[in-house]
Formats: sequence, structure tokens, C-alpha cells
Amino acid sequence: MCCMRFTLSASYRKDVERHLKTAQRLGHVRQVKYLLAILAVVDGQSFAQVALVLHVHEKTVATWVRLFCCYGLQDTPHRKPTGRPPKLTATQKATLVTWIEEGPVKAGFSGACWRSPMIQQLIYDRFGVLYNVFCIAQLLKNLGFSSQKAAFVSDHLDEQKRQEWRTTTWPQILRRAQERKALLLFGDEASFPQWGTLTYTWARRGPQPQVKTSGKRKGYKVFGLIESFTGRLFYQGQEGRLNSATYIAFLRGVLAQTAHPIILIQDGARYHPSAETIAFFTQHAARLQVCQLPTYSPDYNPIEKLWKKIKQHDTHLHYFPTFEALTDKVEQALLKFANVPEEILTLCSLPTELAQAA
Repeated sequence: MCCMRFTLSASYRKDVERHLKTAQRLGHVRQVKYLLAILAVVDGQSFAQVALVLHVHEKTVATWVRLFCCYGLQDTPHRKPTGRPPKLTATQKATLVTWIEEGPVKAGFSGACWRSPMIQQLIYDRFGVLYNVFCIAQLLKNLGFSSQKAAFVSDHLDEQKRQEWRTTTWPQILRRAQERKALLLFGDEASFPQWGTLTYTWARRGPQPQVKTSGKRKGYKVFGLIESFTGRLFYQGQEGRLNSATYIAFLRGVLAQTAHPIILIQDGARYHPSAETIAFFTQHAARLQVCQLPTYSPDYNPIEKLWKKIKQHDTHLHYFPTFEALTDKVEQALLKFANVPEEILTLCSLPTELAQAA
């Protein structure tokens, strides 16, 4: 057991005690332990006894005593030690950030997005430093990254055509609708399956939340149109498949409900540009003008937000024992929105890109 004896004059001991009170008042824990250790050793305690009481290592006590003997109160440890040095330098971390942002393919991996084991391997291959895979998450958070769910982007998406539609075609459509006092309708279709749909939910840890399902592979299909200026909703539901004939029947019903000219904006579903549908458009060209959205651009169609809202609130995590239970639920949700066009305008506001272009 290491032990050391030295004495202090009465005046110097009072200085040490005064520094101790100041450190206690300011909350400098390490400095408090340092001064307590000095006073304890002066009073005859061994290094081991002091280390045990103050919860520090015996070598730390020895270092403090040596510093005090050499420098007195002028070299008290005010700051907390920095701890273990980081495995990667600041320069290496900056380089790692660049590699991650460039994507795994450029770094020689086959995946489209990063996973922790891939980054672990990247750090080891490039820097010779081995991180525990569970520590990778904290490292990435410290570098400004977060864990996110990836989203699919079609390989057929043509950004140049999207930009042309956004900056040129869409302003022309909007101006034409205003000049003709026409209804500007965004159209789309949605399917609501009877077997139900799942999403994230809260539950206690352990057993997985369960939702009953009928298991029946039937779905309620809905044609929908929303009017961009007023929020008016046109819709029609059906049990069967969506095709040219049912789409034309829906549009006939819409034409019968209004005498205004109509500008219809639709996506590229296979029955939209079919020969039968095009013949119908030609037959009603005096009142009905059709414009196509760019390929794979659902984000430019505000009615998509309506479908998402209905599914979130009315069909996700619900049990539909019969097909009629499903259709009643969907029809109630559609009727609710149809009666409150202001909510549709708020919910289905144009995407920022289109609003700015307009």
C-alpha cells in the first residue's frame, strides 16, 4: 500500500480549504476530488484508501500528490480529461463523409444504399481501423447522418421532361384553364384491399401487434378527380377491374354533372391512352381537353395526398369482415371530403414545385 507523508503550514492549509470550498460551490467535481485527496494524504491516509473513497485510481492520487508537491495550487486540474482519443482523425472523418455521400457503388460496393456493416468494412479497408458494428451508428450520428427508410425511384424517370412539364407545360395549362373558365381536374385511381393494410403502431415491447384479416383477395377500386381551383371532388367506386370501359363511364358521369369546359390531367395508366379512350376524348374534344403528366411523376398529382389520407385514417389497421364493410368505410371517407372542399384544397395543395411555377 503506497503511502506518503508531508505537512502544510496552517496558512497554506487554509488556502487549500478555501480553494476546496470555491470548487464545491462552482461544481468543479474533479478539482474537489483533487483537493480532498491532498488533504487526506496530509492527514496520513494512504493512496489506496484515498482512491477507494474518491472512486479514482491509485495512480491518479499519486499523480495529484506529485503535481501538488511540485507546483502547489497553481496546477490544479480544472478541466475534465479528454478521455480515449478518437479512432479516426478529423481529416479521416471528413473524407468518410464524402465517401458516404457519393454512395456505396463508387466505393466499390454493390448495394444502392449504405448499411452499417458496409461502412464498417469501408473504414477498415481505407483506414485500417476496426469499429464495432454497433458503434457505427453513433459515429454516423456524430457526423450528421440519420437512419432513414429508402424510397424507390423509377429508372424510367426523366428529370429533363419533368422540368420541362413543370416550367413550360404546367403554366400553359393553368393559363388556358383560367382563360376558358374551365375546370382543372387532376385524376387518378386507388385500390382499397379487403384483407387490410398495415402500418406502424404503438405497442408494448415483446408481442407483435395483430390485426384481424378476412384474407379475401378483393379490393374496392375508386376513380377520382379533384378540381384545382375549388377543391370539388368527383369519384366513383366499383368492385371490378379498372379498364377503358369503366374509365370512360366515369368520365361520362363527370361531364353530365357540369356544363363547364374541362381540362383533365392524367397519368400514364395503360387504359388512359388506349384507342377506345382516345376515341372518347376525340368525340368530346369541344368540352374535354386531356393533358398527360410526365412519366413516373405521382408527386405532381395532388390527389395522391387524398388517397394517402383516406388510407391512413380509414383503412390502415382496420378489419373488414365483409366487402360491404370495406366499401361503406371508403364511401363514408370520400363523402366526408366531398362535403368539405376547403379541406381538399388544404390537403391536396399543389406540390411546391408546381405552385412556384404557377
